[in-house]
Amino acid sequence: MKVAVWDTYVKRDDGKIMHFDVLVPSDVKEENFVFGFAKQYLQKKPFKTNQISSNECKFCHIEQATQEMLINIKANGYSIIEMENCN
Repeated sequence: MKVAVWDTYVKRDDGKIMHFDVLVPSDVKEENFVFGFAKQYLQKKPFKTNQISSNECKFCHIEQATQEMLINIKANGYSIIEMENCN
């Protein structure tokens, strides 16, 4: 399966910039769905963050999904790759 990668940067309340990718099936083109997935992910974090919009979350590229991505997408509709300041 091909997935769309949405590069996301969100400011945390402590001033750190959180960087993560939201991965969705490549046929998902509606950015509000992707923003919703990013919000679901952020709600699970123990710290507060700023809002998600097209300024913070942008389509980046399409890639082949790994098995782990497929499992997460099947369970949640999306997968996350944490890059910086996510914990």
